[in-house]
Amino acid sequence: MFQSFDTHADPSVGAPRLALLRTELARRGLTGFLVPRADEFQAEYVPPSAERLRWLTGFSGSAGAGVVLAEKAAILVDGRYTLQVADEVDTAVFTPGDIVAVPPHVWLKAEVKPGDRIGYDPWLHTVAGVRRLKTAVEAAGGELVAVETNPLDAVWTDRPAPPRGRLVVQPTDLAGEDASAKLARIAAAIGEAGAEHLLINQPDSVAWILNVRGRDVPHNPVPLAHAIVPKTGRATLFVDPAKVDEAMRAHLAPIADLAAPGDLLPALAALGEAEAKVLLDPAWTSEILARRLTETGATVFEADDPVTLPKARKNAAEIAGARAAHVRDGAAVARFLAWFDAEGHATDEITCCERLEACRTAGGELLDLSFPTISGSGPNGAIVHYHSTRATNRPIDRDGLFLLDSGAQYRDGTTDVTRTLAVGTPSAEMRRAFTLVLKGHIAISTARFPVGTTGAALDTLARIALWKAGFDYDHGTGHGVGSHLSVHEGPQRIAKTGTVPLEPGMILSNEPGHYRAGAFGIRIENLELVHEPRAIDGGERPMLGFETLTLIPIDTRLVDTSLMTRDEIRWLDAYHARVAAEIGPLVDEATRVWLAHACTPVA
Repeated sequence: MFQSFDTHADPSVGAPRLALLRTELARRGLTGFLVPRADEFQAEYVPPSAERLRWLTGFSGSAGAGVVLAEKAAILVDGRYTLQVADEVDTAVFTPGDIVAVPPHVWLKAEVKPGDRIGYDPWLHTVAGVRRLKTAVEAAGGELVAVETNPLDAVWTDRPAPPRGRLVVQPTDLAGEDASAKLARIAAAIGEAGAEHLLINQPDSVAWILNVRGRDVPHNPVPLAHAIVPKTGRATLFVDPAKVDEAMRAHLAPIADLAAPGDLLPALAALGEAEAKVLLDPAWTSEILARRLTETGATVFEADDPVTLPKARKNAAEIAGARAAHVRDGAAVARFLAWFDAEGHATDEITCCERLEACRTAGGELLDLSFPTISGSGPNGAIVHYHSTRATNRPIDRDGLFLLDSGAQYRDGTTDVTRTLAVGTPSAEMRRAFTLVLKGHIAISTARFPVGTTGAALDTLARIALWKAGFDYDHGTGHGVGSHLSVHEGPQRIAKTGTVPLEPGMILSNEPGHYRAGAFGIRIENLELVHEPRAIDGGERPMLGFETLTLIPIDTRLVDTSLMTRDEIRWLDAYHARVAAEIGPLVDEATRVWLAHACTPVA
């Protein structure tokens, strides 16, 4: 229903498609071109019509970039996709690279020759991104050229049509605040910034501020739309009219005008001609939009999107929805885990995905998965964002590990959970590695920290046990999560680069991991809610901390208690007691028996 397993990347497509693109570039007088994994909304999930990087290279990951020159080409990805890119892309044609260590602008600065003309689609690159590219290309003696139409689209002859998913209302009882009140709050922020209008490029910001959701892309319930919000007056939503029914028109009528996507550039030009002051986020706004404003006379104010932090700070209704969604989801996943222990270990990755989805669907409230389920048996578990297909589907390994990372979209909340499961008799080294990851997970869950603490300050807590053993993992420890919105939500994160202070109401994942290429993968993930500062006996000031939302057993067959402290064991037993108490009454008798056993204290 929600996840496809039929398509698998074909590395052989890279060479002929690259040749087609280079021919088109030469026809246009370009010596190079950038192919980001992005659409004009700069969202993580893109519709099939915007999967340009995948079409060109075969790479199916959610983040990356292609850089094409006349004589060489690169595919740049982060540490989550190091193994995946080698499987999906013809690396003799596209040289893989680390996008964190060597982002596109750094790669270009080293490779561009004087006189080169490097094209880019200004809809697909942000204001900040284009600045970096321009500085790098010009430093190498080249020229960065904005194309009017995308040359890749000219050779992608079977490109799918853009999506036309209907907009739906997010009810106020779940949103926790009327859209008119949200607009008033953001209008005040626009004025405080010295601006008169806000240009919103991010679909989840558009969805949140107007209390709408969309169905344009799988798993991410946002409308592909732009909005302009004035300091005074009505907002304008730029969206395909086919996506708006009468119920949505009635919802929007008191707060916003509707306009077609083709009206956006003329509307920005009109603001420019009026010498308006327009606020935009350079990290998320397509470069063509900012350029249209400045070229026509507007004054652009650059700042963080003022919607982002209010959206991240969940209100009481959103928190209640998240709790309810996680109880519902915990019962569904418990039913799956009981089945897996009884029968599932004799199946395969795809069967497990389908069974888990069926367990969630049976509850009657599942709207979608929150991302394609990662179902990795044995060595496939070491591929951080592995996606099982009919071609790669692997039986569940005997005497090994099975990594299952999944989530759900419910009307009242978004879930994301990873469990690593023992199959047969795992090795002592597997149990040791699992326990080191668990220690990091517990360290985050039990952390107490002062107001103003950033995710970077907490990240070390999750890694220190692994570091002491000589291990690490090449992804962040935690990402923000939306309220029936994106499963990856900013600006909050727990990572080496997490610079935003954590605040009450923010929801983040807690997911340290350990990966052995060709052998196994381990990740333990719960979602955590930042709670209000609380006093600590004998302490001088109240401290923030986390409330664990996820209610699903952790596989204690993989725990080596000799590596754990007494407090860590107490946390694990208390967590399982809570899981049994809250989930037990919601499941069938057979699952309840399994749950009681799975939640048996280890002490």
